[in-house]
Amino acid sequence: MIIVPEAACPDLLSLDDAFEPVEQIFAAMARDDAYNFPVVREAIGHADALYGFKGGFDRAGLTLGVKAGGYWPHNLERNLGGNHQSTVFLFDPDTGRVSALVGGNYLTAARTAASAAVSIKHLARPDAKVLGMVGAGHQSAFQMRAAARQRPFEKVIGWNPHPEMLSRLADTAAELGLPFEAVDLDRLGAEADVVITITSSFAPLLHAAQVRPGTHLACMGTDTKGKQEVEAELLARATVFTDEVAQSVSIGEAQHAVAAGLVAESAITPIGRVINGDHPGRSSAEEITLFDGTGVGLQDLAVAAKAVELARRSGKAIEIDL
Repeated sequence: MIIVPEAACPDLLSLDDAFEPVEQIFAAMARDDAYNFPVVREAIGHADALYGFKGGFDRAGLTLGVKAGGYWPHNLERNLGGNHQSTVFLFDPDTGRVSALVGGNYLTAARTAASAAVSIKHLARPDAKVLGMVGAGHQSAFQMRAAARQRPFEKVIGWNPHPEMLSRLADTAAELGLPFEAVDLDRLGAEADVVITITSSFAPLLHAAQVRPGTHLACMGTDTKGKQEVEAELLARATVFTDEVAQSVSIGEAQHAVAAGLVAESAITPIGRVINGDHPGRSSAEEITLFDGTGVGLQDLAVAAKAVELARRSGKAIEIDL
C-alpha cells in the first residue's frame, strides 16, 4: 500500500496537476463510465462534528475508493490546522485490496478549485477580463489561482460578508500580478465577466438583477441542503451546468430554483457533456452561464490517484505491507 501524507500533498500536486483529472472525471461521468456512490453525511453528536463518506468507481480510469471525513468546527481554536478533515482510500478494483491512503485536506481544496476552473475553460467568454470573487475564506485563494490559469484576467474585484477578511483576496491577486479592488455586490455583478462564489451562506447573496448578460458564474459553496449563495431567479435567467445533476437538485445551488419551479431538473446539464462535445456550452456572448459545483467523490478519487502517481514518480511514495 502507498501512503501519501497530508503534508506531502501540496508539494506533489499543483493546481495544474489537479485540473486534468477533474476534467477527465467529469467527462467519464457524462459517458456513464464513472459513477458516484450515495453520500453519507451525519452529525455524530460529539464535538459538533459532521462526518461522512463520498465514494465511487471510475471504470475508464480504474479508480475505486472513498473519501472519509467531515467538519470539526472547533479545530482551529485547538490549533489543529483546519476544521475540514478528510482522508482518501483507494482500492484495487480487480482484487478489492487497499492500494493507497492519501491525505485529503489539500486535495479537497485543489479539486474544488479545479472544478471551477474547468467550468471557466468551457463556459466563460474567451474575452473575459474581470474576475469577481464572492467570499474570502481559505478556499478563495485556491479558486482565484486556478481561475487565473484559464483566462487573461486584468483585474480582480471582491466582496465578503466580513470585510476584514478581504486581505486574503488582495494578497492572492498581488501574488498573481493582478490589481484588486473591494466593491459592493451591485458593482461586482455589473463589472465581473466571471464570478466565483465560495461561501457557506444559507441565504442568497448575489441577486439576479445584479448580474449582467454574458457573465459566467461558478457557484462553489453550496453542498448541503439549505445552503444558498445566489438568488433562485438567477438560475432561471442562466443556462445551468453542474458536476452531477442529482446532487445539484438536492444539495446544490439548484435545489432552491427546482423546488420553486423556476428551473426543471431536465434543463440542468452535466458539464461533462460539454467537455465530450455533446453539448455546445455557451451559445452566445450575451448568455449567462452558471456552474453549480456541488463536489462529488469521484473528483477526490481522481486527484488522489494523481497524487499517488506523482509520489511514485518522484520517489516520495511511502510503501508498506498491509
